Amino acid sequence: MCCIVSGASGARARTARNLLLFGVAGAALFAAAPDAQARTTQITITKRAIAFGGHSFPGVGQYEVVTGIATGEVDPADARNALITDIELAPKNADGRVVYQHNFYILKPLDFSRGNGKAMYEPPNRGRKTYQALNNTPTGTDDPAAIIDADELKNSFLWPQGYTTIWSGWENALGPLDGLTATAALPVATRAEGKKITGPSYEYIVTNGAVSSFALSYPANSTSKRKATLTHRVHLNDEPEVVPSSGWSYTDDTGTAIQLTSGNFAANDIYEFSYTAKNPTVNGLGLAAIRDFVSFLRRSTVDDSGTPNPLGGKLKRIYTEVSSQPGRTLNDFTYLGFNEDEGGKKVFDGMMQWIAAGDGLNMNYRWSQTKRTNRNRQDLLYLEGLFPFANVTTRDPISKTTDGRFKRCSKTRTCPLKIDFFSSNEYWVKAASLMHTDPKGKRDLPDHPDARLYLLSSKNHGGPGDPTSKGLCQQFQNPIDSAPVQRALWQALDQWSTLGIEPPPSEIPHLGDGTLVPPLPQQAVGFPEIPGVTYTGLKTTRYRFDYGPKFYETGVPTINPPVVSTPYEDNPANGPIYPSFVPTTDSDGNEISGIRLPEVTVPLATYTGWALRAGVWANDGCEGSGQYIPFPRTAADRQAAGDPRASVEERYASYGVYRRKVTEALDNLVRRRFMLCDDAKAALPRLLQAGLDAGVPPPANPNDDASLPECRRR
Repeated sequence: MCCIVSGASGARARTARNLLLFGVAGAALFAAAPDAQARTTQITITKRAIAFGGHSFPGVGQYEVVTGIATGEVDPADARNALITDIELAPKNADGRVVYQHNFYILKPLDFSRGNGKAMYEPPNRGRKTYQALNNTPTGTDDPAAIIDADELKNSFLWPQGYTTIWSGWENALGPLDGLTATAALPVATRAEGKKITGPSYEYIVTNGAVSSFALSYPANSTSKRKATLTHRVHLNDEPEVVPSSGWSYTDDTGTAIQLTSGNFAANDIYEFSYTAKNPTVNGLGLAAIRDFVSFLRRSTVDDSGTPNPLGGKLKRIYTEVSSQPGRTLNDFTYLGFNEDEGGKKVFDGMMQWIAAGDGLNMNYRWSQTKRTNRNRQDLLYLEGLFPFANVTTRDPISKTTDGRFKRCSKTRTCPLKIDFFSSNEYWVKAASLMHTDPKGKRDLPDHPDARLYLLSSKNHGGPGDPTSKGLCQQFQNPIDSAPVQRALWQALDQWSTLGIEPPPSEIPHLGDGTLVPPLPQQAVGFPEIPGVTYTGLKTTRYRFDYGPKFYETGVPTINPPVVSTPYEDNPANGPIYPSFVPTTDSDGNEISGIRLPEVTVPLATYTGWALRAGVWANDGCEGSGQYIPFPRTAADRQAAGDPRASVEERYASYGVYRRKVTEALDNLVRRRFMLCDDAKAALPRLLQAGLDAGVPPPANPNDDASLPECRRR
């Protein structure tokens, strides 16, 4: 099986997409029932204690941590729930409701009246909390209440302001419900009289190290090998070779894992396993779990048994903060109408979505695997990139349907204010450009009134990379940090919600001004020909796949993995794609559009949001990684290397010149509300030292580096 990307080779490609199920089909269009019963019915507190070792925040006081397990139930006949795939096949209680459970973790001011009445809610990323970047909390713990470092707590972003912070499980079977990892227990769909459901399932297997076995997402219906196939290849565009049935086996009679009969799965090689599975979980219930728990926290005083809501139903505002995977979950959440609760009220006031971009999640269909994510070399046949991609309504030339992420919530007036904030990597390996170009790739789209889009220029996916390490990639990792911009955009979202002050205009590349182009040829993108740096134009492409009859109406595949045509460029009759694009760069290789941090506007290196693998996998995509390619230090170094980029020596004649440019860059970001003054002040010494390390001449006077950003001088 070949899966991939558009590029000069026109190689076979395929990529899949997340089912925002029933996009335009019937069930999701029903009116809400007045007696909707979807709700959190019971909370069981497992821990309630003083947090942060008793640390007290000025004006707010101490915090307490509250953990527990929530039980919820949904009425499958309610239109708000009927669009959940297999909900009608889930077990029901005596009242005809479908029951599920999840755990939760809350940090709240001990005296809630001293808080700001606002909450940050984070649906965790594969069970893990990812609040650290926004909150300026270096300690990477899933138990933030255990942080006791006074300076770290003092410098945190949310708690000194009085925010409540909330995490709850939504993703099935990630661990015990009483653990710190946020997880959920979702029911298994069954036919009448408990008869099991079977069907085609598919695993894409790439491991970071040699492993002896691989756990399947769903158990095999039978350990017979007759209807199961394992293939192997090294490169993405290699022809997959079938592993003989004698070359692999199930690890035991449960059919829950497979192994090779000789040796381990080779690290970074590609294996694919197709088989008949049983017992699908109703994964779409995770969307209801988010909706109903958050609605309970902000609007109910007690559960059905009289247990008090730990927040007393007193929240005035609640915003989401996400990183990557759960942002794609919330894209589906908004599109499918889950931001409307059982009473017809808005669940989230605002959403800030970091590195989710234009995709949904592999969630609301049978045999879905929510942990998957499409990138250049991985998981290309899982549902993620299904129309609609944009918040505004557009026409899909392939499915011949008209839809938009905000179409349903606009009708009920329950749309959240939404900030989509993403890296350059989301243009190269995700569907970022489809958020703001029409599905034909012919024109730019306007903003939805309730949403803004921001590119963080030349940034990799995720946190800052290690600029001293290459990992699996050909170049050093991109060290650009998104955290200061996240905090500024969070403040802008809050001001938008509470004061009606609109955030800064969207900062994205456009087809109309030539800052958004196809990834090939290299000259069109503007990326320089740097010695030792390979450019391939490797970019993932979004298709609409064939999973069998009525799949897009029912969410039930009969073909899995899907049938894939050749790319549109090779065969216009059989392989239509959704054209997508990448940002252009300046002559240094740094992107022209978007929010440009000082690393990009006063550069010491080339930074990219894409990267290529090294070793035997050379020139396959290096997934979410970016590149850090330092400039030559001197003109002589540049000439010796044949590097087209000016050296640090040629760019910055003196320390004073460099310092002035950096300070101006920080001031510009503060004025435009893309950085807070405190973060600008904290960034200046680091940026000045980076310049010295890269070859900027040292100051003639040791005290000649005491300038502050303008916001601190006023």
